[in-house]
Amino acid sequence: MSFDNLEHFFNPRTIAVIGASDRYNSIGMRVFKNLIESQYSGLIYPVNLKHNVVQNKIAFSTVEELPASIDLAVIATKADTIPNILNQCAKKGICHVLILSSGFSESGAEGAKLEDQIKDIAFKNDIRILGPNCLGMIIPHLNLNLAATNSAITSGNIGLISQSDAILCSILDWAAERRIGFSALFSLGNAIDLDFGSFLDYLAFDAKTQSILLYIENIHNTRHFMSGLRNAARKKPVILIKTGHKMIDSKIAISNVSMGFDEVVDCAFKRTGVVRVVTIEQLFSAAEILSKKFNIKGDRLAIITNSSGAGIMAADQAFRSGITLTQLTPSTLTRLDEILPQFWLRQNPIDIFSDATPKRYAQAVTACLDDINVDGLLVMLTPVTMVEPEEVAKQIIPIAKSSDKPILVCWLGGKQINSARQLFSLNSIPSFNTPETAIEAFSYLVNYQVNQKLLIQVPEPTSYQSKVDIVGAKMIIDSALEENRKNLTLVESKAILSAFEIPSTLAIEARTANEALSVAESLGFPLVMKINSPDITQKQNIKGVQVNILNAEAVRNTFKEMLNNANQFKPKARILGVTIERMRKEPHDRLLRIGVFRDPTFGPVISFGAGGSLAEAIQTRSFALPPLNHYLAQNLINQATIIKVLGEFHNMPSVNVDILVNILLKTSEMVCELPQIKEMEINPLMLNDQTVVAAGVRIVVDFYSPSIRPYDHMAIHPYPTYLIKHLQLSDGTNITIRPIRPEDAQLIQDFVHQLSAESKHFLFFGNITEFSYPELISLTQLDYDREIALITTLLSDGDEKCIGIIRYVVTNDRKIAEFSIVVADDWQNKGIGSNLLFNILQAAKMQGLKTLQGEVLLSNHKMRRLISNMGFNVRSSDEQDKIIVEKQLV
Repeated sequence: MSFDNLEHFFNPRTIAVIGASDRYNSIGMRVFKNLIESQYSGLIYPVNLKHNVVQNKIAFSTVEELPASIDLAVIATKADTIPNILNQCAKKGICHVLILSSGFSESGAEGAKLEDQIKDIAFKNDIRILGPNCLGMIIPHLNLNLAATNSAITSGNIGLISQSDAILCSILDWAAERRIGFSALFSLGNAIDLDFGSFLDYLAFDAKTQSILLYIENIHNTRHFMSGLRNAARKKPVILIKTGHKMIDSKIAISNVSMGFDEVVDCAFKRTGVVRVVTIEQLFSAAEILSKKFNIKGDRLAIITNSSGAGIMAADQAFRSGITLTQLTPSTLTRLDEILPQFWLRQNPIDIFSDATPKRYAQAVTACLDDINVDGLLVMLTPVTMVEPEEVAKQIIPIAKSSDKPILVCWLGGKQINSARQLFSLNSIPSFNTPETAIEAFSYLVNYQVNQKLLIQVPEPTSYQSKVDIVGAKMIIDSALEENRKNLTLVESKAILSAFEIPSTLAIEARTANEALSVAESLGFPLVMKINSPDITQKQNIKGVQVNILNAEAVRNTFKEMLNNANQFKPKARILGVTIERMRKEPHDRLLRIGVFRDPTFGPVISFGAGGSLAEAIQTRSFALPPLNHYLAQNLINQATIIKVLGEFHNMPSVNVDILVNILLKTSEMVCELPQIKEMEINPLMLNDQTVVAAGVRIVVDFYSPSIRPYDHMAIHPYPTYLIKHLQLSDGTNITIRPIRPEDAQLIQDFVHQLSAESKHFLFFGNITEFSYPELISLTQLDYDREIALITTLLSDGDEKCIGIIRYVVTNDRKIAEFSIVVADDWQNKGIGSNLLFNILQAAKMQGLKTLQGEVLLSNHKMRRLISNMGFNVRSSDEQDKIIVEKQLV
């Protein structure tokens, strides 16, 4: 990814500090003093309207008077002066500005107007802004300190981004006391331009940053934020604190069961591959353990201790953290029988007793590591009289360093165990002071591995394989909205389900009692009757649902009662009669519920849990952000409390989980393709070992303004089916141009193998013969919000064959896409390249990008001819054997 447009933030050569001052404890004084004392090697220019000299450096009264081109301007003046200063920066050609000043949207309506004004100036003049109302930024290895803080900073390998200046100062103070260093620190403030996504991209590619810490209060540009998190988490551990736990908003859910906003935040973060913690101490603890890069396979933990009390404390914390205390294999128990006194309890935690020698510790550790049921090991020691803490440590260290399973150690105490802790630190063995912190650290390892697996899930909408009626569903919604109705009728709602191949019971409307009788006779008994009104969503609350209606007399009486109840409890509601359905009676049915609601930050959310009358009794549900694939849908099911009754239960066979997974995939596709859906509840969804049917469904829709960017209502970009094209070449060959999929890895490897040496040279600018496995993963598992790859395929002997690839990656400013293209040698000069280039241009336009740009070798005459025919402009490159080609999209 290119950072050319932000390079002057991350490595400025000249800096102007506007508002630099000698006034004690002012922001201008502090930031300018820090910059000077950090021994920054570039040129520094103070700007002060009243003084010719500031902190012994010659000052300039205005920006226009500055003698050199300025890479970065730092502003520390009053808020109302900044619009004029920004205009001066624009005239001077300064395009990178750090605004420390406060007095903007955080201070009220007048400040918000001022903030909008500087946004407009920045946008019109292509000025990138960090801030306002921020503490600043520090990059220690560049000796660059542009922060208005007195905290001491040392160089290290942790990158930190914070929305709160106060919390950032607390973190720095906490870290300084523990001698923890940083590779870079960024305070975002009001983040009117540059935000988490911008700096996550920088830290993700920064070689000096090994792990990234975030403190988050609010999320603004959700898609950019999620994309930045996912990109960074693929490359290094990302650990974050997100405040705002247990923020409940009952209006979010369509049913009476409210849900915590925090649960949505959690399921969103899990999809990005990060680890979420609660405290500053946990932030650094997680960073330390994850920096060890353990490849853990599961959550099964064994605990070795010389104190039963310490073992119980660790076991209690494991239970609270959801960590499994593993069941040791019989062979391991037999080995431990030979090592431990005969009266040991043969259980985990493994108490090796207070007289444990260094040799006994080493033997027990080795036995546990050899156990196939053990994914990780916690070794604990309390400094009782007969134990030698340092000697035990010396025995454990070589075993831990040679093990492919993580070993965590917890030496409890103070002075007696300090030397052992120092040994662990010198040998990079994760060491903790308490059982609780050790177990928490292991849980971070487990959560990280689980979330990393969620991160690499790249869903593909099922419409690629099946025919859903998206157009028909949209017509139903549009018709309702044209009538100013947002609550769809039951018949309309079930038609939406049918359009996405979700089975539902047949519902027939009846406006009069006689119509109800006719429908009842045609359907047969028993029946379900429901009040039909676009203004009544909670039908049960007014006795608007009756089941097990057995005869014609009951139909007539129920019709009358329902209308009376509706008029009594909802006198202003529009009553359209009733709907009648044949009642399903399958003894093995489980009643489930699938919900959809629109979160204000993360967009559509899918929930799953108990349905029918159990929905109120079992309120615990699981949540997931669409789009889903099979793994994610299965994970959503597994996380729900109702999972306990989906297997064999009370002489009932297990339900067909594959059917349920398919329903969730269809639901996911529905909310991807229909952004007008605000809320939906399928309840009950009746599922058994063979069939499934939606008996009840309610859908609420709302007006949606289409965006130029597809799926803009989603936090995570789905597989872009809209880019699939089926074409025929001039020679009659049928080809498909489609976005790349994760399962295309071998297809891409085979394609590269067949390329000639010349084609490989034109593509790679070097001698590359094939991709490594990690490279194939990165090439096929894409974040479609920042990268698009299209391949041309055809059928050859019944198998799909790749004959061309084009790809672009979006630059950090999200204005330019950098592309590359290659066509198989046997298929060149047949229109493959022009078709690929045309389709990638369309994709870039749909993403709102401004320019498609690429590098071409001067000797690649075929490519030069192609881009010339496609209307690209050509300019020289810094490298003599290359040219830059680009096409403006707007």
